[in-house]
Amino acid sequence: MAKIWRNFLTRRLDWLLLLSLLPLLGAGLVTMNAFTTESYFFQRQLVWIACAFILFFIFSFIDWRFLRRSGVLVSLFFISCAVLLLLTVAGKTVNGAQSWFRFGGLSLQPADFMKLILILVLAKYFSRRHIEIAHFRHIFISGIYALIPFGLILLQPDFGSALIFFLIWFGVVIFAGISKKHLLTVFLSGALAFFLLWSFAFAPYQKARIVTFLHPLADIRGAGYSSFQSTIAVGSGRILGKGVGYGTQSRLKFLPEYQTDFIFAAFAEEWGLVGVLLLFLFFSLVIWRLLKIAMLGETNFETLFGVGLVIMLASHFVINVGMNLGLLPVTGLTLPFVSYGGSHLLAEFAGLGILMGMKAYARSYHRDDMRNEFLGPV
Repeated sequence: MAKIWRNFLTRRLDWLLLLSLLPLLGAGLVTMNAFTTESYFFQRQLVWIACAFILFFIFSFIDWRFLRRSGVLVSLFFISCAVLLLLTVAGKTVNGAQSWFRFGGLSLQPADFMKLILILVLAKYFSRRHIEIAHFRHIFISGIYALIPFGLILLQPDFGSALIFFLIWFGVVIFAGISKKHLLTVFLSGALAFFLLWSFAFAPYQKARIVTFLHPLADIRGAGYSSFQSTIAVGSGRILGKGVGYGTQSRLKFLPEYQTDFIFAAFAEEWGLVGVLLLFLFFSLVIWRLLKIAMLGETNFETLFGVGLVIMLASHFVINVGMNLGLLPVTGLTLPFVSYGGSHLLAEFAGLGILMGMKAYARSYHRDDMRNEFLGPV
């Protein structure tokens, strides 16, 4: 038993990764803590973090090589799609999107877990087809895998999550070695898809967010209010911030959703540029460790899963920070490991746990050899 525990602590866990996560989790907790009164979000977030770590350690113990079997992942994929479809009739509507299942006082967003399923499916698909990536049919078929959950998410409608599904697919395909000609085809297809979505799928409030992005001051009291207050909060933090608990935009409720969508702005107001740079530093360490583990995967499947996980987390981070700075439209995406919420925390730590489980049977691999395996000898 002692040997198993020692092997778990040394071979499976990446301690630098875990230590880098703690400041991110702490930043979220401190920002959402009311200090003077009972803090509903702070207390519940502590519970979610505890559950996320339990899930992480359980998943770290599992040998995930059984996922290389196509039947397992195909079953998981279609079950998850069925759950997304069920949302259209049994889901709870929050902020205009029917994206949640409510179980008493507990709410879960299935889209967060579907992102992991899609990464696994794409990793499995391209793990045996990396040499044939030049054939457009593989890009098309993998696109179908991404298009199904993408469409189901848009039905809710949840444009932010749908965008993450597209970025996961696009990032994995790029890493697998798409040709420039096919890349241009993807861009043109994306432009056509956006035109069709704007014409037939986007809800009025989603169009308003995009219009507000192009003209931020056009509707400050309406669609542009959150973005405007967010930029004020970030700018007012200056170099050292106003101090923990003294952020006027968030504490006085001028900044809506400051525990979730706009927690970066609330954090920046209280911690300033110095705190923001530290936040970026620790998130960069997380990404670096994930990429390092991914590159040492036993097979292409493990490597592609790790890369897909990085794409998912980085996309969330960049889009959330961008919308908090007024550089991107407000999409409702959370800041990984920082924003309040159980669904995204459980999904993120589940992904980390899966990668830790894969790390147990990782191999030493030279970077040039890895590049040659995916792209062919250069």
